[in-house]
Amino acid sequence: MSRSRKPSVFQVGKIRDDGRTVVISGWGLGLCASGCACHRHPVAGHLAIAEDQAGGRLGLTTYDETCDCCEAWTADELAAILRDLDTVASLQVAQEPLAG
Repeated sequence: MSRSRKPSVFQVGKIRDDGRTVVISGWGLGLCASGCACHRHPVAGHLAIAEDQAGGRLGLTTYDETCDCCEAWTADELAAILRDLDTVASLQVAQEPLAG
């Protein structure tokens, strides 16, 4: 298994794919593990999300084109996060209370 570097996810959103365009909405992304300054706006200092609807990718805007600290999330990867969260939620509901 290989690990890739992705921006952190602090808010889970939705994914809609109509076959031509992938709309990824409501997701909140934070800095990647390296935390380098390439994602911060040079003047304002804020982060900006970069969405590629045609390619179904969501990442952070990079202000230093030579930096390759992280890569965008794909719609498939984000969909897997949603599936995992649904699985965990269903396990929590299905658990029987402990005998007391």
